[in-house]
Amino acid sequence: MSQEEYQVCEACGVTAEMGFVIGEGDEVAEVRIFAEEKEAAVAEFQRYLALAKQVNENVIHDLNECAELTLNPLVVKLKFECSAEKLIFELRSRSI
Repeated sequence: MSQEEYQVCEACGVTAEMGFVIGEGDEVAEVRIFAEEKEAAVAEFQRYLALAKQVNENVIHDLNECAELTLNPLVVKLKFECSAEKLIFELRSRSI
């Protein structure tokens, strides 16, 4: 996209291309949880999962609570149905 195609927001004077913020095919959010024990890590992840389900009830995650987990950090991926849902989740999860 050339510089001429950008449009300046008249309210704040900012120029941006939304494709840089919401990338097509970017539906997977990664959550890193730091905890000393498995139970604490899983409990913390449940907070993130509850928030993700507020965005989309059909969110899929790759955490298997029965498996041996690697802690510090525990890395869990959440797959949403579209990139915008991932972005909404990431913005909301900053408050956790």
